[in-house]
Amino acid sequence: MFYGYTKGQNAILRFSATFALSALLICCGQTGGLESSSQIEGKVTSATGPVSGAIVRIQTTERFVLSDSEGHFTINGLDASEGVSLSAWAEGFYIGGGEKALPGDNVEIELHALPAEDNANYTFTSSYKKNDSKKACEVCHTSPTPETELFPFDQWAQDAHSKSAVNERFLSMYSGEDLLGNKSPATRYGKLKDYPKMPLPPDLTQPYYGPGFRLDFPNNAGNCAACHLPVASINHAFEVDPRTATGVEKEGVSCDFCHKVWDAKLEKTTGLPAAGMPGVLSYEYRRPPAGKQFFAGPLDDVAPGDDTYREVYKKGQFCAPCHTAKFWDVQIYDSFGEWLASPYSDEKSGLTCQDCHMAPKGATQFTIGKEGGRKRPTRSVNNHLMRGPNDSAFLKATMEMDAKSSLTDGKLSVEVKLTNVFAGHHMPTGSPLRHMILLVEAKDENGNLLKQSEGSVVPKFGGEGDASKGYYSGLPGKIYAKVLQEWWTGTTPTASYWNRTRILSDNRIPALESDSSSYQFLAPKIDAARVEVRLVYRRAFIQLANWKKWELPDLPMLKKTLEVSAQNN
Repeated sequence: MFYGYTKGQNAILRFSATFALSALLICCGQTGGLESSSQIEGKVTSATGPVSGAIVRIQTTERFVLSDSEGHFTINGLDASEGVSLSAWAEGFYIGGGEKALPGDNVEIELHALPAEDNANYTFTSSYKKNDSKKACEVCHTSPTPETELFPFDQWAQDAHSKSAVNERFLSMYSGEDLLGNKSPATRYGKLKDYPKMPLPPDLTQPYYGPGFRLDFPNNAGNCAACHLPVASINHAFEVDPRTATGVEKEGVSCDFCHKVWDAKLEKTTGLPAAGMPGVLSYEYRRPPAGKQFFAGPLDDVAPGDDTYREVYKKGQFCAPCHTAKFWDVQIYDSFGEWLASPYSDEKSGLTCQDCHMAPKGATQFTIGKEGGRKRPTRSVNNHLMRGPNDSAFLKATMEMDAKSSLTDGKLSVEVKLTNVFAGHHMPTGSPLRHMILLVEAKDENGNLLKQSEGSVVPKFGGEGDASKGYYSGLPGKIYAKVLQEWWTGTTPTASYWNRTRILSDNRIPALESDSSSYQFLAPKIDAARVEVRLVYRRAFIQLANWKKWELPDLPMLKKTLEVSAQNN
């Protein structure tokens, strides 16, 4: 599929026999001073004539030349005894080539024009072999040795993007139900003098299973599908109820969808998607006409096949349409915008979203050999298991902790500094449900907890209850989060950002920046103390998780233990 081998008309290599005389002389043992040629010459053409400026590459390598104004090219310095596979690509064409040529050959590579327009009637192909045994992406892009799972399909099938349409937390937030199917009451409304209808907070004296979009907007499908179900919503972004998805629509951000993207539509002034244009509305596509196929990607030497190169696949801008969004003019998601405002977005010295989240994992090919897969340098084969909180090592590497403590004159002081050393965006980022909790615990030499006298404590939304079960409210520490408050009901922190909200606070840590906090504990008549500092990652507020019956254990990030001895002045 994307980058798979397809026999046919997309690439034609014609070789001349210009080396015949040399071959005859060598065969007779009479080279007469002639040396075997170390170059290949050729021409890149199309149905309309020569193609200038085409990238002619020795496949899977960094060696390439550009065709001249007449389509001619020459590749020098080749081993006279070994052939090479050449590809050619130019803007507006499929990648051509893919057959082997020898030094001394004169090669013609014919390029075929891409579809001129996007075909809105295109039927997307399933990624799964069980749904389409011949055309599915899994057929060509799954590892022949399952234990390695280094091929794109294997990785994508484990990734959250493949499950975006069927994610149970997403669907329960959309419907207003918990995971057992219990549904919260419909939104209540009251009246004010100038507002005949205003939403009221839920009545928590009655059974309640958390908020839901359709509780607040029972007659509106919303635009959630524009990101979560791109195949279903590509032609009608505001009309899709995610609960009605079928077939390939349920495959979320599918292989075929991603590799039909032509470009991301971003505003020139801000570099961001336009307001009111979430997900599928901020992409351009090149879906092929009936009987044709088309796949775009980050390599310009994938041939033969129905593939082309698009630079956007190497840029963070590819991620922008679904990873930044405003609701009621309030910035809710902004991972892309945070990256864009950070040093990481510098084209010369920075890193793209793909550099971190799709960093190569050791694969040397992305298509099985019998379907035309070629061995490649590992650096050119991206990982399609997008790394994030699902990867504990990756999560932990984003932050660095420096903690120090002193015990003087009956007081224990603790200083904690957290630095975002690796994430190219704020930590945490994405959904405002996500937050990090810093916990500072101090005990005397006998293991007794010391009483806090100064410093911040975990707020109520850290959970009120048994600390051993994750209810941390009131403990020494703090929460790093973007906290939203509903405009009318005052609910804080709210997960209902489809309603009018305001940002009550945002103390998340931007890329390459730090946050410091201080804590003091009463420690009279003790000679030693033990301090434990922990940072954990939580994917949703604990009260919301309880309402929805989500099982979301805290993800440990950093931990430091300090042994402190008294230093009396």
